[in-house]
Amino acid sequence: MNKDGYEAIFCIVNSGYSDMVMDAARICGARGGTVINARGTAKAETEKLFNISIHPEKEIVVILVQNKIKDDILHAIYKNVGLASEGQGIAFSVPVDDVAGLSTSIDVKKVVKEEKVTVEESEKTTPIEDTKTQ
Repeated sequence: MNKDGYEAIFCIVNSGYSDMVMDAARICGARGGTVINARGTAKAETEKLFNISIHPEKEIVVILVQNKIKDDILHAIYKNVGLASEGQGIAFSVPVDDVAGLSTSIDVKKVVKEEKVTVEESEKTTPIEDTKTQ
Protein backbone atom coordinates (compact mmCIF):
# COMPACT_ATOMS: atom_id res chain seq x y z
CA MET A 1 0.00 0.00 0.00
CA ASN A 2 1.21 3.47 -0.83
CA LYS A 3 1.49 5.24 2.54
CA ASP A 4 1.72 8.62 0.79
CA GLY A 5 -1.72 8.24 -0.82
CA TYR A 6 -5.17 9.15 0.45
CA GLU A 7 -8.29 7.32 1.58
CA ALA A 8 -11.85 8.57 1.92
CA ILE A 9 -13.45 7.51 5.19
CA PHE A 10 -17.24 7.33 5.19
CA CYS A 11 -19.07 7.12 8.49
CA ILE A 12 -22.84 6.73 8.64
CA VAL A 13 -24.31 7.71 12.03
CA ASN A 14 -27.67 8.59 13.50
CA SER A 15 -28.58 12.23 13.04
CA GLY A 16 -26.86 14.49 15.57
CA TYR A 17 -23.69 12.42 16.04
CA SER A 18 -21.46 13.77 13.26
CA ASP A 19 -19.62 16.05 15.71
CA MET A 20 -18.58 13.01 17.74
CA VAL A 21 -17.22 11.40 14.55
CA MET A 22 -15.18 14.49 13.74
CA ASP A 23 -13.94 14.85 17.34
CA ALA A 24 -12.61 11.28 17.23
CA ALA A 25 -11.08 11.77 13.76
CA ARG A 26 -9.37 15.05 14.67
CA ILE A 27 -7.62 13.46 17.64
CA CYS A 28 -5.95 11.11 15.14
CA GLY A 29 -4.96 13.82 12.67
CA ALA A 30 -7.95 14.51 10.42
CA ARG A 31 -8.19 18.19 9.54
CA GLY A 32 -11.85 18.35 8.51
CA GLY A 33 -14.73 16.56 6.91
CA THR A 34 -18.04 16.98 5.14
CA VAL A 35 -21.43 16.08 6.64
CA ILE A 36 -24.22 14.95 4.33
CA ASN A 37 -27.79 14.55 5.62
CA ALA A 38 -29.28 11.20 4.64
CA ARG A 39 -32.15 8.82 5.26
CA GLY A 40 -31.67 5.11 6.02
CA THR A 41 -33.74 2.42 4.31
CA ALA A 42 -33.22 -0.60 6.58
CA LYS A 43 -36.16 -2.97 7.05
CA ALA A 44 -37.71 -3.94 10.38
CA GLU A 45 -36.08 -7.39 10.11
CA THR A 46 -32.69 -5.69 10.39
CA GLU A 47 -33.59 -4.38 13.85
CA LYS A 48 -34.39 -7.90 15.03
CA LEU A 49 -31.35 -9.47 13.37
CA PHE A 50 -28.81 -7.06 14.89
CA ASN A 51 -30.82 -6.32 18.05
CA ILE A 52 -30.58 -2.56 17.52
CA SER A 53 -33.14 0.15 16.89
CA ILE A 54 -33.00 1.76 13.46
CA HIS A 55 -33.32 5.53 13.22
CA PRO A 56 -34.07 6.59 9.63
CA GLU A 57 -32.49 10.07 9.88
CA LYS A 58 -28.74 9.73 9.28
CA GLU A 59 -25.64 11.80 8.72
CA ILE A 60 -22.79 10.67 6.48
CA VAL A 61 -19.41 12.07 7.41
CA VAL A 62 -16.81 12.01 4.63
CA ILE A 63 -13.19 12.55 5.66
CA LEU A 64 -10.25 12.60 3.25
CA VAL A 65 -7.11 11.41 5.06
CA GLN A 66 -3.60 10.22 4.37
CA ASN A 67 -3.23 6.43 4.30
CA LYS A 68 -0.87 6.46 7.27
CA ILE A 69 -3.54 7.76 9.69
CA LYS A 70 -6.60 5.97 8.26
CA ASP A 71 -6.50 2.94 10.59
CA ASP A 72 -6.14 5.11 13.70
CA ILE A 73 -9.12 7.21 12.64
CA LEU A 74 -11.32 4.20 11.88
CA HIS A 75 -10.47 2.70 15.27
CA ALA A 76 -11.25 5.97 17.08
CA ILE A 77 -14.57 6.31 15.27
CA TYR A 78 -15.51 2.73 16.13
CA LYS A 79 -14.55 3.26 19.77
CA ASN A 80 -16.55 6.51 20.16
CA VAL A 81 -19.56 6.13 17.85
CA GLY A 82 -19.65 2.48 16.78
CA LEU A 83 -22.75 0.28 16.54
CA ALA A 84 -22.79 -0.26 20.32
CA SER A 85 -23.16 3.50 20.92
CA GLU A 86 -26.21 5.74 20.54
CA GLY A 87 -24.72 7.05 17.30
CA GLN A 88 -24.75 3.49 15.88
CA GLY A 89 -21.96 4.36 13.47
CA ILE A 90 -20.72 2.26 10.60
CA ALA A 91 -17.43 3.37 9.05
CA PHE A 92 -15.46 2.22 6.04
CA SER A 93 -12.77 3.58 3.76
CA VAL A 94 -12.13 3.55 0.04
CA PRO A 95 -8.88 4.33 -1.75
CA VAL A 96 -8.60 7.65 -3.58
CA ASP A 97 -6.69 7.64 -6.86
CA ASP A 98 -6.10 11.36 -7.29
CA VAL A 99 -6.45 14.46 -5.12
CA ALA A 100 -6.46 18.07 -6.23
CA GLY A 101 -6.49 21.23 -4.13
CA LEU A 102 -4.83 19.94 -0.97
CA SER A 103 -1.62 21.28 0.50
CA THR A 104 0.72 18.41 1.29
CA SER A 105 3.38 20.62 2.82
CA ILE A 106 1.89 20.27 6.33
CA ASP A 107 3.65 17.76 8.57
CA VAL A 108 0.70 15.60 9.69
CA LYS A 109 2.66 13.98 12.53
CA LYS A 110 3.49 17.41 13.96
CA VAL A 111 -0.15 18.55 13.75
CA VAL A 112 -1.37 15.31 15.37
CA LYS A 113 1.15 15.66 18.19
CA GLU A 114 0.09 19.26 18.88
CA GLU A 115 -3.64 18.40 18.74
CA LYS A 116 -3.21 15.35 21.01
CA VAL A 117 -1.67 17.55 23.69
CA THR A 118 -4.58 19.99 23.44
CA VAL A 119 -7.19 17.21 23.43
CA GLU A 120 -5.53 15.33 26.31
CA GLU A 121 -5.64 18.48 28.40
CA SER A 122 -9.33 19.06 27.61
CA GLU A 123 -10.19 15.37 28.19
CA LYS A 124 -9.35 15.83 31.84
CA THR A 125 -12.58 17.81 32.15
CA THR A 126 -14.75 16.50 29.28
CA PRO A 127 -14.06 13.08 27.73
CA ILE A 128 -15.08 12.64 24.09
CA GLU A 129 -17.48 9.80 24.87
CA ASP A 130 -19.51 12.08 27.18
CA THR A 131 -19.76 15.21 25.02
CA LYS A 132 -23.00 14.12 23.30
CA THR A 133 -24.82 13.15 26.51
CA GLN A 134 -24.15 16.39 28.36
